[in-house]
Order: sequence, then C-alpha cells, then structure tokens
Amino acid sequence: MTKTVNHWIGGKTVEGTSGQYGPVTDPATGAFTTQVALASVEEVDAAVAAAKAAYATWGTSSLAQRTAVLFRYRALLDAHRDDIAALITAEHGKVHSDALGEVARGLEIVELACGITTQLKGELSTQVSNRVDVSSIRQSLGVVAGITPFNFPAMVPMWMFPLAIACGNTFVLKPSEKDPSAANLLAELASEAGLPDGVLNVVHGDKVAVDALLAHPDVAAVSFVGSTPIARYIHATASANGKRVQALGGAKNHMLVLPDADLDAAADAAVSAAYGSAGERCMAISAVVAVGAIGDELVAKIRERAEKIKIGPGNDPTSEMGPLITAAHRDKVASYVTGAAAQGAEVVLDGTGHTVEGFEDGHWIGLSLLDKVSTDSDAYKDEIFGPVLCVLRVESYEDGVALMNASPFGNGTAIFTRDGGAARRFQLEIQAGMVGVNVPIPVPVGYHSFGGWKDSLFGDHHIYGNDGVHFYTRGKVTTTRWPDPADAPAGVDLGFPRNH
Repeated sequence: MTKTVNHWIGGKTVEGTSGQYGPVTDPATGAFTTQVALASVEEVDAAVAAAKAAYATWGTSSLAQRTAVLFRYRALLDAHRDDIAALITAEHGKVHSDALGEVARGLEIVELACGITTQLKGELSTQVSNRVDVSSIRQSLGVVAGITPFNFPAMVPMWMFPLAIACGNTFVLKPSEKDPSAANLLAELASEAGLPDGVLNVVHGDKVAVDALLAHPDVAAVSFVGSTPIARYIHATASANGKRVQALGGAKNHMLVLPDADLDAAADAAVSAAYGSAGERCMAISAVVAVGAIGDELVAKIRERAEKIKIGPGNDPTSEMGPLITAAHRDKVASYVTGAAAQGAEVVLDGTGHTVEGFEDGHWIGLSLLDKVSTDSDAYKDEIFGPVLCVLRVESYEDGVALMNASPFGNGTAIFTRDGGAARRFQLEIQAGMVGVNVPIPVPVGYHSFGGWKDSLFGDHHIYGNDGVHFYTRGKVTTTRWPDPADAPAGVDLGFPRNH
C-alpha cells in the first residue's frame, strides 16, 4: 500500500480531502514511494483558522512559556537529527552528511529563537519633554505563512517558523510537495515539545494552496524561498493583498579568483561549492571568474578534483554526491551542458551520461565543467540548479567585478586572494547581499541575516537574524505624560508633601 503524507493541522494529522495527490519518488531509484495530499482552498482555510484560534492565547503568552517550549524543541531536534536527515535523503536524494549539515544549520535558528527574550526588548526615553516619556515595543503580527523549496526541506522551514512563533505568531507552513515528510516530522516534534495545538500547521499542496495563502485575509505575512520568477509572483500577489512579504529568489553566484590566490584552495572551494548537494542550492557557486593567466591552471585543478567525486545513493556512506530531485529536473540540467558547445563554451567535463550501477533508473547526472563560457550563453544566464560549473575569463579585477555586477542576480559571491586590500575593495564594490573572502559559500550564521540583492530578493527584510525578528513583529511607540503626585487636587492625600 502506498504511503500517504497528510496535513498537520491543529496539533494532529489530518487526512487530505481534496482527492488530489502528488507523487514523491526516491531519486536514487526513480521509484514512486509516497503520495502527498494536495490541499484544497477549504483545507488551507482550516489550517489558517486553527492558527488564528491558537493565536488568541499564544499571542499573549509569556516569553518564558515560549522559550521553554523552544528549548525542549531544540533538544528533541538534536535527538532526532538522523531521523530527519534520513527523510531528507529518501525524498530529496542528498547524501546523509549533507542532510545532517542541513539539520545543523536549521538548529542554529532554533537556538536563536531560544534567546528571543533579548531580541524583543523594547526601548525607553525618559523626560523627552516635561514629564513626558516615550517607549517602543515590538508585537507579533498574528497568523503568518511560509512557502519553502525542495532543496532544503528541513533547514528553510526552520529559518522561518521558530523565530515566528518565538515572537508570538502562529504559523502555516506549505513545504515543497516533492519532499514533504521532513516538514511533518518537524511539526510532530514541536507538538511533543509542548507547542500548543494550532501554533504550527503544515498544509501540503501546489499552486492552489499557495494562492489560497496569498489571498487569505487572516494571513498577515508571507515568507518564501524559491526561484526568482515565483518569488516575484509571491511578492506582487501577497503585497497586493496587503501582506508583509519576504521573498527570496534565485541566484547565479560568482567566485572571483585573483592571480595571487592559492589555486589549490580555490579549486577545492569551487568543487565543494559548485557540486555539493548536487548544485541544488541557491548559494552554490555556479560561475568562477578567473583573472589573468591563471585560468588554465585553475580549470585543470578543478577538473582533477571533480573527476574524483563519487556519485551514488545518499544513504551510501561512501557517496559524495547524490541524484537530482526528479528526472525532469535532471533532463533540464543536462540540456544546458549539451547546448553549451554550440554557444561557444569548451566542455571540459560532461556529466550528462552518468549512471550508477544497480540504480540505473535513478535521477543521475555527473559533474559538468564548462570553460571559456560567454555571458550571452544560456548556461551562464540561467540558474541551472544542478552540478554544472561555468568558468569565465577576464583580464583584470575591474573586469571581473564589472562582469559580476552586470548579473541580474545578487545573492552570494566570493573572492579568493591573499591581498587584503583587494578583498576590502571587493566587499564594498560588489553588488550582492552576502560576500565571502576565501569562503566559497558565505551563508551567514544564525544571528546575522541571510538575503541577497537585485533579483535574488523581493521585499525589504532578509531572513532570520535581526531582520527575521523585525519581519515577524511590528513596532509600537507610546508617548506618556503623568502629572506629578504633588500636583494632586486639594482634598486628595497621596502622602506626598506639598511643595508649592
């Protein structure tokens, strides 16, 4: 009998009633393993109603109560790391070590939420005028929603809901229908930690569910991570419906390698950043920009390392890279490699024919390396979201920065150099939200915010960190004036001496 992933609403599993289901496959075998219930508008309404009902008490709960739940939740997540990672590997395909790393990065935000008490402290100015004080506080919004992608089915949801509920909101999560099981386990563990019913809800679905959340009058804010076209749509639609929105889009992350760089370190970084998690991450390095005469040597070093990467099932401890999420996505990624030569690139490594013995029906693709890529080629312009690395050649640092700044994306970027002055210039001149200096994937730690520029972010707030707290709260300023007790009307004795 086929396993079914159902919704989690009001603190319990709720079977789907729409009659619509989506397939979930094991990327390593290509086998259909699970079906996921796809929510109707009415089912989304039920999840929002559960969240709204829970907000009546959770929104006024004490900080001590909220953080006590979060501390217990953190302990349960820690104890179940392997269980969460196993679900990720089974449905996404990434190797187990990558999946464990994803859980660890999500836990950082849970830990940040455990310390929310310091983040929610207000401000007070006394005697701004005669006997007038002004105070500022931050309060929760109400019901908020998160729409998350397939590539990090545990981490990205944990970038959202722990902070949201720590701030006093209730949450409706719509995870990717391609790998839905991890989201349900996260919700079940939150309930086990003592999170009241309805504070965290999970509805699975497709565009029907997404549009229902974007239009729902009781949803105050929407967080999204995904591709740029969908991020733009989410931002425009939710904003038009009066909602606060943070919509993180796609990327084409560049790594600038200067002639003085340690080329072995740069090659190691390029391979791990381009091919880790099969390139299915918005912070992958997908374009290396080689400055000056180092291009040939750098490409040779990258090729040498890439050819040694072992591709296989994610639950095989010897595998270093797993399959892609679906066969359709594998074919799309392969099309960029097969069309690269016709658009002027030199195909140094072609991974399109790769298979794994015993798993021939899996969604396999090997590592591809394209050299001397032009900025007009599809492989450069599009976010491929797979294990394809483009190398571009420029003559100078200035040419490299100009090329990178011309990209419509501005998510993450990196520079490899031994020159501190060049690195300082780069971090000031580059038009991207996250910068690495000799660090290929500059994903900020939990207490600094994550987010890009240009077509990589729609909305004013980055995700998690201080921006995350501000996104899930709104400010209120109170101006107060009290008369001095000594000025009480005659005949009222407050025990204060008369001084006039």
